[in-house]
Amino acid sequence: MTEPMPRDSDVLQRHLRDIRELLSRQRLVEDLMHRQHSSHQDLVDSITHRQTIGWLKRKLDRLHPADIAYILEALPRDQRQLVWDLVRSDKDGEILLEVSDAVRPSLIETMDSAEIRAAAESLDADELADLALDLPPEVMEDVLEALDHEEREHVRAAMSYPEDTVGALMDFDMVTVREDVTLEVVLRYLRRFDELPDHTDKLIVVDREERLRGVLTLESLLINEPERLVSEVMKSKSVVTFAPEDDADEAAAAFERYDLISVPVIDAERRVIGRVTVADMVDRIREESEAEILSHAGLREEEDIFAPVMRSVRNRWAWLAINLVTAFVASRVIDLFEDSIAQLVALAALMPIVAGIGGNAGNQTITMIVRAIAIGQVGPSAVWRLLGKEVGVALINGVVWGGVIGGVVWWLYGNLELGLVMIGAMTLNLLLAATAGVVIPLIRQRLGRDPALGSSVMITALTDSGGFFIFLGLATLFLL
Repeated sequence: MTEPMPRDSDVLQRHLRDIRELLSRQRLVEDLMHRQHSSHQDLVDSITHRQTIGWLKRKLDRLHPADIAYILEALPRDQRQLVWDLVRSDKDGEILLEVSDAVRPSLIETMDSAEIRAAAESLDADELADLALDLPPEVMEDVLEALDHEEREHVRAAMSYPEDTVGALMDFDMVTVREDVTLEVVLRYLRRFDELPDHTDKLIVVDREERLRGVLTLESLLINEPERLVSEVMKSKSVVTFAPEDDADEAAAAFERYDLISVPVIDAERRVIGRVTVADMVDRIREESEAEILSHAGLREEEDIFAPVMRSVRNRWAWLAINLVTAFVASRVIDLFEDSIAQLVALAALMPIVAGIGGNAGNQTITMIVRAIAIGQVGPSAVWRLLGKEVGVALINGVVWGGVIGGVVWWLYGNLELGLVMIGAMTLNLLLAATAGVVIPLIRQRLGRDPALGSSVMITALTDSGGFFIFLGLATLFLL
C-alpha cells in the first residue's frame, strides 16, 4: 500500500535518512564480500546483502512517487541508480513526472526502450505531453501508435502549445453533462465511475456540440432535489474560463485571486477542450519561483546537484565570465585612485562599505520590481512613479545610515571631512542602486528578456564600480 505524502518536511527527511542508512549498510556488505574469501562468510554476506536490498524495496514500495522523486534528487548518481532500479515499474511514469528536469534525463538514459515505453503508456495524455521532449523519438512514436485516436489527438494538442500557455498545462480528464437532464440522472451517471477525476469540484455543462453552457457545482448537485433539471441549478453567468492560448502565469494569478480548484478551457467557438486544475497551477507557480531564484544568480537552468562537472560548468560559466569582466572594471576604477589611497589608507578600509550597502539596496529594489512585473502590477504608466518612490527611499536611507556610518568614521579616524564624504558617497550610491534596480528589469522586459535573469550579478557589478568611483572621487576632490 502506498503511504500518503508526508505532512511536513521532517517526515520526508526521515524517509531520506532511512534510505541513506540502508544504502550505507548495503555498501558495507558489498565491501566485506569483496574482502572475504571463505565460502561460509560469502554465504552470510550474500544473505545480508539480499536482506538489505529487500528492506530497500519494501521501503520504496510504501512511498508515494513524489517522495521517491525527492529522494532520487538528493542521492549521488551511483546511489540514485541503485534506488531507481529497485523502484516498482508501475511507479516509473509518475516518478519521471515528479523529478526535476535536471535529474530526469539521468534516469531515462539507464532505461531500455521497453521500460520507457511501459512507463509512458501508464500516463494520461497531458502527462505524456509533459515528458515527450525527454523521451527518445522512436519510443515516443511507438507510444503514440499504441494510443487510441482520441488520446493521440489529446497528446498532440497538448504538445502543440507553448510551455508557458494554458494549453500546455490543461488535462482532458473531466466530467461533462447536459443541461436538459435531471440531477437524479447526473447522480446515476456519476455512480458508474470507479473514481472521479482529481480536483473535481464542478461538472461542466455542455450542449450537443460540446459548447460550454455553464457549470454544475457538486454542492448544487447534492443540496437540490433530484427531480430538478441541471439548467435550473447550474451556474451560467460569470463562469471563469480560459483559452488554450492564455498566458499560464495570468491563469495562475486568477486561481490565486478567485480561490479556484478547476477551470474549463474553451476554444474560439466555446467548445470545451479540457480543463486546468489547482494542482497544475501549484506546479507552475513552484517551477516559476525556482526559475526566478536561479535566474537571479545567473543560472540558465535548474541543475542536478550531483551532475557531472562539465555539465555544471556549462550552466554557470556565462554569468561568471560577465562577473569577471565587471570585477576587472571595478579593479581598474580603484587603480585610477591609487595615489589617493596611498595618501589616505583609511579609504581602502572604507570603500567596501559603500559598495556593499549599495549592492544590498539594489538587490532589494530589483527583487521588488521583478516580483511586481511577474504578477502584472507594473505598467508603462507606473515607471516614473516607481522610480520616484525608490529614489525617495534611497535618499532617506542614504542620509540616515550614511549619517550613522559617517559619525562612526569621524569617531574612529578623527576626521570630520572623511565622515561627510562617507555620508555623500553612501547616499549617491544608494540613489544609483535604486535607479538601476528599477531600470534594469524594466529594460529587459521591454526587450522581451527575463527581467530576473542575472539581475543580481548586474546590480552588484554596477554598485561596486559606481560605489568605488563615487567614494574615491569625492575623497580625492574634497580631502586630497
